[in-house]
Amino acid sequence: MNYYLKRTARIPLTILAVLTLTFGLIRLLPGGPFTQLRIQLIRQGMPVEQVNARIAELQSIQPNAPLWQQYLDYVIAAVQLDLGQSISLNQPVIEVIAGALPWTVFLVVTSTVLMFVFGILLGAVQAYWEGSSFDRFTSSGSILLMSIPYYIFAVVGLFYLAYQFQLFPTGNAVARSVETGFTWEFFSSVLYHAVLPIAAFTIGGIGSTALNMRSNSIQVLGEEYVEVARLRGLTDSRIATKYVAQNAVLPLYTGLLLLIGFRLGGTVVLEEIFSYPGLGYYLIEAVNANDYPLMMGCFLVITATLVVAVYIADLTYGLIDPRISAGESDGY
Repeated sequence: MNYYLKRTARIPLTILAVLTLTFGLIRLLPGGPFTQLRIQLIRQGMPVEQVNARIAELQSIQPNAPLWQQYLDYVIAAVQLDLGQSISLNQPVIEVIAGALPWTVFLVVTSTVLMFVFGILLGAVQAYWEGSSFDRFTSSGSILLMSIPYYIFAVVGLFYLAYQFQLFPTGNAVARSVETGFTWEFFSSVLYHAVLPIAAFTIGGIGSTALNMRSNSIQVLGEEYVEVARLRGLTDSRIATKYVAQNAVLPLYTGLLLLIGFRLGGTVVLEEIFSYPGLGYYLIEAVNANDYPLMMGCFLVITATLVVAVYIADLTYGLIDPRISAGESDGY
């Protein structure tokens, strides 16, 4: 129990560190956020005497206050889920994020699960036929997939399958003519628009997963308990599923949750390529528009999600692998 309390206590401390980092990084930008905001607001025709009040409304921070007071205001507002108001969209940042986050989570979770399923199956077959022509061919293909960034697959797929052959849409998460709701028309449109980004994200990660699974499976095949299972007369299928696959997959579990968190940041490029309205897309739009409140909000949510993913992986790994207890894990 002490182990779980320690891990849980680290969550608010880590998120506070992320808040502090976000607060500091924004202020290291050339000119600082307030200078840029003042220029934008004045260009929009706002009277100079009203600019500071508008900045305080947008960022939940008094621009003339001392730095420590600005930091406290920022942290208190963030704890209350008040991330200010987007300048470019003229909406509360929390509303923009709430609308974008489900699309990003859908892309990341779906592509990551598909990547692991196909990668694990391919890696298991490679290990079973280790040294064969199939193993050499697929291992070379896996290395090739690892060496090509996912956004290359995205650009190629968009150019040929969307622009050239017009098999898939070139942007958006759903057709503009389709109303949001629990209807077949809506869900089919969502899937149709997500095929290319999910495929690009999935293909880009299959190679590394397959090679990791192959390596783990070969290592497990050499363990004594596998030899004992063979001597007991167990069938190859039972040995493959109960002994080899189950133990080879365990080390990949933590990587699965961590990868989901890291891939949230990877959607910045992917969503911009496909004009997919997720967190990454709005983060790029905020950078281009000097929309500091939206920029800070997106960065905060992406990093906080990664922290939560690490936390879940840390707590549940001992439950999935009985060989690892909370007390033993706490020692490293």
